[in-house]
Amino acid sequence: MRAASLLDVSRDRMAYLPDNPSPLARPAETPDAPAAKTPVAALSSVKSQAASGSGVGAKAPGMAFLVACVRDQMRGWIMAAISIGSVLLAWHLATHYRLDFYVRFGNIPSPAEVFAKVIEVNQSTTFVTNIGISVRRILYGFAIAAVLGIGLGLLIGRYRWFRQISMPALEVFRPIPAIAWVPMSIMLWPSNEVSIVFITFLGAFFPILLNSIHGVEAIDPVLLRAARSLGAREPTLLFEVVLPAALPHIFTGLAVGMGVAWVSLIAAEMISGQFGIGYFTWEAYSLISYPEIALGMITIGILGLLCSSAIRLTSRLAMPWQASASPGERS
Repeated sequence: MRAASLLDVSRDRMAYLPDNPSPLARPAETPDAPAAKTPVAALSSVKSQAASGSGVGAKAPGMAFLVACVRDQMRGWIMAAISIGSVLLAWHLATHYRLDFYVRFGNIPSPAEVFAKVIEVNQSTTFVTNIGISVRRILYGFAIAAVLGIGLGLLIGRYRWFRQISMPALEVFRPIPAIAWVPMSIMLWPSNEVSIVFITFLGAFFPILLNSIHGVEAIDPVLLRAARSLGAREPTLLFEVVLPAALPHIFTGLAVGMGVAWVSLIAAEMISGQFGIGYFTWEAYSLISYPEIALGMITIGILGLLCSSAIRLTSRLAMPWQASASPGERS
């Protein structure tokens, strides 16, 4: 009797078909449902679809980005032309009507007179030579200031003991204007040319130094700890973590330092120089040649603008991650 009941139970189990088969069992493919693709086959399919659509879809974003860049540049040039044109128009009207309301425009040359003087001075090489000498001096002084300012800034901002040794002495020299160094520099250096380069160096050095120090101090300590945990030693940490992280502040110091360097250079050339655009401007004042004075001032402004533009271009090349935003997204 017991054996018969067990036989019936076994027959019932053999006749039972579960609705949900085992996960390990492979379901039979139906004609309506496509077979599941392996990962390799799926990846090949995605690549083929991307290749087929790259002819139209991939070129559109690149072309849109190029159009946005061109549009942004054109808008910038148009706004710059409007700005400069407004200044020239105001200058022309003030000199044409000889305005005199506390600020006197009676002896100020007009833009047409300055343009005529540009044509006159370019008939000889003296004016171009003065420009070349000033550019050479600014490049020498600014290059030395950039190397020493960035190097000392990294060391002072990174190492406390170096800051404690060097900053007290540097803070004593920092408030002294560069122009106050003219008599001392004439006695210090063997030639007048070297003394002018030294004054230019002093004008650019301290803005670069202070901004470099601030850039190092503003680095997130998490970056330094992460680099150390990955096995970075101190030289690697300094040149591959600290320096790139401080670059935005460093380039700000370079831009400010370039402006102060031009101020210091022109002042030094006016006081003790025999050549240069500053000497040209001061000589024009001594000879009461007002168009040449305005020409010298405009030339100094254009040279400063070109130097600042070169620094901004270099910063974009050195920090591509800051220029990754689309120009169309900027307001």
